[in-house]
Amino acid sequence: MSQLTPDVPARGTVRTLARILPFVRPFLGRTIVSLFVYVALVLVALAVPVVLQWIIDGPLASGDAAEVWPAAGIVLALGLAEGLLIMLRRWLVLTPSTYIEADMRDTLYAKLQDLPVAFHDRWQSGQLLSRSMGDLGLIRRWLAFGVILLVGNVVVILVGFGILFTWSWQLALVFLLSSLPMWIVGFRFERRYSVVSRRAQDQQGDLATTVEESVHGIRVLKAFGRGSHSLERFLQQAEELRGTELEKARSIAGLWLWLLLIPDVAFALSLLGGVVLAAGGQLTVGGLVAFFAAAAVLRWPIESIGWLLSMTYETRTAVERIFEVLDEPTTIRDPEEPRTVTEPRGRLVFEHVHFRYQDSPAAVPDLLDDIVLEVEPGETMALVGLTGSGKTTLTALTTRLYDVTGGAVVLDGVDVRDLTRAELRARIAMAFEEATLFSASVRENVLLGRPELEADSPEAEAVMREALEIAQADFVDRLPFGADTTIGEEGLSLSGGQRQRIALARAVAARPSVLVLDDPLSALDVDTEARVEAGLRRVLADTTALVVAHRPSTVMLADRVALLENGRVTDVGRHSELLDRNAHYRHVISSLEEKDGQPITGEVPA
Repeated sequence: MSQLTPDVPARGTVRTLARILPFVRPFLGRTIVSLFVYVALVLVALAVPVVLQWIIDGPLASGDAAEVWPAAGIVLALGLAEGLLIMLRRWLVLTPSTYIEADMRDTLYAKLQDLPVAFHDRWQSGQLLSRSMGDLGLIRRWLAFGVILLVGNVVVILVGFGILFTWSWQLALVFLLSSLPMWIVGFRFERRYSVVSRRAQDQQGDLATTVEESVHGIRVLKAFGRGSHSLERFLQQAEELRGTELEKARSIAGLWLWLLLIPDVAFALSLLGGVVLAAGGQLTVGGLVAFFAAAAVLRWPIESIGWLLSMTYETRTAVERIFEVLDEPTTIRDPEEPRTVTEPRGRLVFEHVHFRYQDSPAAVPDLLDDIVLEVEPGETMALVGLTGSGKTTLTALTTRLYDVTGGAVVLDGVDVRDLTRAELRARIAMAFEEATLFSASVRENVLLGRPELEADSPEAEAVMREALEIAQADFVDRLPFGADTTIGEEGLSLSGGQRQRIALARAVAARPSVLVLDDPLSALDVDTEARVEAGLRRVLADTTALVVAHRPSTVMLADRVALLENGRVTDVGRHSELLDRNAHYRHVISSLEEKDGQPITGEVPA
């Protein structure tokens, strides 16, 4: 399995399943009532043999046919009661189980949104998808049927054996002793099946990840002719899953062999003993018939223990997988006593900032090492450096996508860790080089950072239009339904440049105090980029901006430039100043010119 799940303390089945009790508690009353209804249902079925005994030993033995009709009426009434109880039980459990599933899914999704980016860097999306869909569906089915039938059948078996003992303790003892091996088989089954079930569910998550990656990367696979390679990988994983499912099936088949064989042996031995007792006058014919009629009613509860146990163990695994996510610590959280920015000006300061990934070996140096940088209100600061110098990592610290491991990032005099994440991300907006759009309308994507606006209000329309104009996204009006056109998943129905312009418009529409741009113009042609830069200059005139420069033209947007080298800011100044005094800066700029084919020299316009 490619996804490494965290180690969790070993828990028993009951303790593990009890973890979902907070979600079940609002419906616990109906669940308990449904359990009693199910027990009553089977007891009604057990009452039929009592009536049969009375008919055989009474009216049929005496030859009084007139008493047969009332007995038949009682049997009919019991049958109708059984049908009504089945309907009542289903009504009691089906609706609550769907609410419980929805509540758990909402909680899981909220947790996924709350967890830091570092968590999502480690976990495969297919694993998370299989937990939020397949595992929760299994828990719902177990709550609706599995737990009720399992507990109810155990109660019914105990009550049923009690009834059998009242008719003939000898036959009941033979039937009980003959059934004991079933419980031994069940306990042995638990140890094997739990391991195999967990492996199958994890493999399903891996397979879902492969499908998702193949669908999202279909253009790359087709362009490089690697569809067959992807298919081979999928087939290998599917074959591994098939083997695990067959192993599960063999375990269940072995259990069913014993669960079917043991009751049959018990019936045979009981029948042999019953004939002997009836022949010796120790048991009436009616009692013998009633005993086996009751034993037949108990056969289903006894046989169902097998698949109910397998369902329970699969549910335990599903609960473990769900709580692996819910138990994940949220390392980036709101402060207990949050502060607020009283005078929003957009001044951004990096005070001796250090950063390293949490699981980095101690011998690996910090990615960012003692960063000291001040971006004044309304100023545009460009970050320049060779690949791997730490530019993108530095921008991710501004909105706490990651937290600093030393020093502080300060916004308008307040450490960003002392602000709520909602306030921080309302004041700082980001546009990334890899533009991610959602499967929604253009309007919804652009106004994502303005939840306070009604999507169809005149103000929202004005904000969207201004942002689209600045981003030179006039192509939106040529889409089939204009700004209301639903774009494909992740915006893949659009070109790279179109996606970047919509993502840039989204950042501009948020109207933040600080705008962080991680080379959001890389996919644009020269003419379009020039028009976008002209629009951005109007926005950046009164907005603080931190811009990662991967192209010479991006540097032209900046008032000052910060040079990063091996995770450190080694120089800060105007472009012309750095060209004059810093050889490494000249090397970086020349590499950008070679990459982009655009020379950049001289003073940057104010």
